[in-house]
Amino acid sequence: MADITDPENTIIMELKGGAVTIQLLPDVAPQHCERMKELARSGQYDNVAFHRVIDGFMAQTGDVQHGDMEDGFNLRMAGTGGSDLPNVPAEFSKIPHARGSLGAARSANPDSANSQFFINFKDNDFLNGQYTVYGQVIAGMEHVDAIARGEPPAEPDRMISVKVAADV
Repeated sequence: MADITDPENTIIMELKGGAVTIQLLPDVAPQHCERMKELARSGQYDNVAFHRVIDGFMAQTGDVQHGDMEDGFNLRMAGTGGSDLPNVPAEFSKIPHARGSLGAARSANPDSANSQFFINFKDNDFLNGQYTVYGQVIAGMEHVDAIARGEPPAEPDRMISVKVAADV
């Protein structure tokens, strides 16, 4: 069990194997942290698929527009959508893309992050300074490591629920 010191800035993500605890970094990326909490509190991340999972790299999820659909068309579309909220501008920092770090997924435009994010399976220093880091897994990384691989996976794993620890 994680030692949660800041429940308002801690995310509990329930996966099929168990809970993943993510410490958000509001001092580093306040707008990204607020967006994640807003989407978690509204239930938009619940049942959303991990649509892009590359072994030895990262697991990407958070397409609230397409990621909770069960049919093949929408799973093929997963990764192309976001939320109905405006995009979040880049909040680059010196925080590295280390194992277990949470990064904001985006298009080629650095200011196009919206709802999608990824969790790094290993240190991915080549991403440093190019993608916003706004959280770190502090417990349950073994559950992230167990997520089904693929782009998209044949049977994608999903975030069963995503909650702010202060609300649990």
